[in-house]
Amino acid sequence: MENISEVTEFILVGITDAPELQIPLFIIFTLIYLIALFGNLGMIMLILLDSRLHTPMYFFLCNLSLVDCVYASAVTPKVMEGFLTGNKIISYNACAAQMFFFVAFIAIESLILASMAYDRHAAVCNPLHYTTIMTSTTCILIVTCCYMCGILQSSIHVALAFCLSFCNSNVINHFFCDIPPLLEISCSDTYTNEITVLILGTCDGILTLLVILNTYLLIFIAILRMRSVEAQRKAFSTCASHLITVSIFFGSTLFMYLQPSSNHSMNTDKIASVFYTMVIPMLNPVVYSLRNKEVKNAFKKVVGKLMTSLQLVN
Repeated sequence: MENISEVTEFILVGITDAPELQIPLFIIFTLIYLIALFGNLGMIMLILLDSRLHTPMYFFLCNLSLVDCVYASAVTPKVMEGFLTGNKIISYNACAAQMFFFVAFIAIESLILASMAYDRHAAVCNPLHYTTIMTSTTCILIVTCCYMCGILQSSIHVALAFCLSFCNSNVINHFFCDIPPLLEISCSDTYTNEITVLILGTCDGILTLLVILNTYLLIFIAILRMRSVEAQRKAFSTCASHLITVSIFFGSTLFMYLQPSSNHSMNTDKIASVFYTMVIPMLNPVVYSLRNKEVKNAFKKVVGKLMTSLQLVN
């Protein structure tokens, strides 16, 4: 029991202490969060309500939107509270919960993006066998594995992190309970934690990205072999939204972790963290709604039915 933490709460340094920026940043982050929340919930509702969207691709997209809602909600409301009230204290248990949900669902997102790449590969490279490859059972099994892997990975990180002792300081130099800043304030040996982060991070991040890149290489080869320009355009358009989402997600992650050590700082980490905890969940539904004709048609259909219902009521 000697490794049990001596602290009962942590203090989050936050993004900035400048008083003149607190209200403007509160307004900006509130707008970003509301767009992310309603955009992703709206995407889920569209997919559930429109039978034309009951396909494997939109099943994965529905889960992607759910994941975006959860991990954005794990971080952003606490940041907004800090801007508005100045309260940057988070309890020990709340810190553990925040880390668990963030780490779990950020890992699940990367795995779902890889699953969506596999789905696009099956659609483009094996169109005649697509329905037999991507059955409902297969899709559910893939997504279940994504959730289980993410939850298992997060459970390991949280268990190791909160077995450490925090006797020197309880001030976390970040705006949420992330693993690296928490390890910095521990007075225990963090070697096991750091090795675990490296191994699991490599498996979840680098290997997932390599799978996606390899999948898209095969997709582009298949597209180039198509004789019809129209067929090439249609095949590429089915992958465009997902490719943009993958580029945004992994681009921000690689920007954060592949910087030269001389340029690496906690302030840079905070900026990158803002992007992938708050901005990416907002961008994903925007990308799919603007780039995808089926989503736009479903939205018009739902709005049309809503307007008709309002006219009947009046």
